[in-house]
Amino acid sequence: MKTNLARIKNDIEQLSKFNATPGKGLTRMTFTKEDRGAREYLKEQMRQAGLEVFEDAAGTIVGRLEGEIDSPVVMIGSHYDSVKNGGNFDGPAGVVTGLEIARLMKDNNLKPKYPVEFIAMIEEEGTRFGGGLFASRAMVGDVTRESLDTFKDSQGISIAEAMKEFGFDPDKIHEAVRKPEDVKAFLELHIEQGPILEAHGKDIGVVEYIVGINEIQVIVKGRPDHAGTTPMTMRADPLDTSSKVISKISTFAKEAGEGTVATVGILTVLPGAANIVPAEVSFTVDIRSKKAELIKQVRKNIEDSLEEISKLNGVQYTTIDLLNVPPVKLADDIIDKLNKYSDNLGFKKELMLSGAGHDAMVMTKITDVGLIFVPSKAGRSHCPEEWTDYEDLQKGIEVAYETIKDIAEVK
Repeated sequence: MKTNLARIKNDIEQLSKFNATPGKGLTRMTFTKEDRGAREYLKEQMRQAGLEVFEDAAGTIVGRLEGEIDSPVVMIGSHYDSVKNGGNFDGPAGVVTGLEIARLMKDNNLKPKYPVEFIAMIEEEGTRFGGGLFASRAMVGDVTRESLDTFKDSQGISIAEAMKEFGFDPDKIHEAVRKPEDVKAFLELHIEQGPILEAHGKDIGVVEYIVGINEIQVIVKGRPDHAGTTPMTMRADPLDTSSKVISKISTFAKEAGEGTVATVGILTVLPGAANIVPAEVSFTVDIRSKKAELIKQVRKNIEDSLEEISKLNGVQYTTIDLLNVPPVKLADDIIDKLNKYSDNLGFKKELMLSGAGHDAMVMTKITDVGLIFVPSKAGRSHCPEEWTDYEDLQKGIEVAYETIKDIAEVK
């Protein structure tokens, strides 16, 4: 292989040292000392790879390799922040991909026609401030100055305040925006975070779609009563209604098919006493699919079920949209290139659906996007046990290297 396995392993291991919870998984939140340590490491590695290094107004690290022409630019990268007590590969695998490709281009004295930017993004997970996908959303113009005051961490510190403390100017957030005509393509490598590639014995996942997500909150209101003196036939029990609806949701998703999933992740019962018929129940439903119409189908089935059972039980309900993101089809041209180079290199590949959101999803708003998956051991992610074999990561980087050379028209 053309890539250097020892360098890849060293980068992952070095980045893992910038960690707020040693021995308990990786915790690296945005605009913290752990961010600073990882940031300085990445910038130094970029400089050693011969790149011009700068940070955009949102805090994304950029290492630029000039081309024969100034624009449009080809971008490759991922994020280096983490969830709390996560693993070493979610995000950093894609950042290290960019580093290794930059080194290969320097080692081989390669000159691209189009400039290439190797990027390391922040706050993709939303662990500190909520929301997530911060750097890519800033890049496509979806982050307003006002929102920097709205989103706060658990200590009440806003993004704007944290930016100032860290050395960035929140009033310049608009300067992070990239115009569609200035970006030729964006490529991201990511660990799968699921079990499919390993189970199917595949080396590479070529992502065709990124799912749409509709997250809703359902609030069911009934009447609190004494648990011992209120007959079953005279109750308005919101938990009874909620449980009957929830029990149907997995069936609704299975009936929709085509990889559609639905998850009830939060359930709150008030007042929450053993001897009181509940007054109110709220629960969330996260619906994901590659087809918008299937998301709508599951949502309608849930609401129809709520309507029917609520009438029978004498309770009222409301639904609130928490998140509604449409599905994304990735660029056919880049998919073709990923397939071609996987085959040329002798790697076993599979066309895939990404069930998780990624910066790649956001970047489709301004440019053509490709997304590569590499296997996750036992499908584990967002936990200390998260692991991808370095040899598997190396194969993904090999495919990314050939693809970037093609897109950037490297000589």
